[in-house]
Amino acid sequence: MSNAPKSNVAELNMDMANQMKVLRDDIAELRSTVAEYSKVQAGSMKSTAMEKVSDIADSGASAARAVKVQAEKTYSDAETAVRQNPLAAVGIAVGISVLIGMLSARR
Repeated sequence: MSNAPKSNVAELNMDMANQMKVLRDDIAELRSTVAEYSKVQAGSMKSTAMEKVSDIADSGASAARAVKVQAEKTYSDAETAVRQNPLAAVGIAVGISVLIGMLSARR
């Protein structure tokens, strides 16, 4: 009868060792799967981020072109106004100069 419990304990130890090995293998497989998934997700996120950066750069370039066109038009309109009314342009320049002089004298 003393042999039966020892055999049972030995079997339990063997079974526990087998279960621990299965558990270690499962954990290793899970670690590998999570690492692979992380790489895929990182690649996907990088791709999405690069697309967004490209879209923002394109939007910025479009806005810069629009501002440049508007500035050129405004400059052209101002130049035309000065050529058509030179005395008014000189009067405006003098008025602005006086205003700036008065503002800077107060400080």
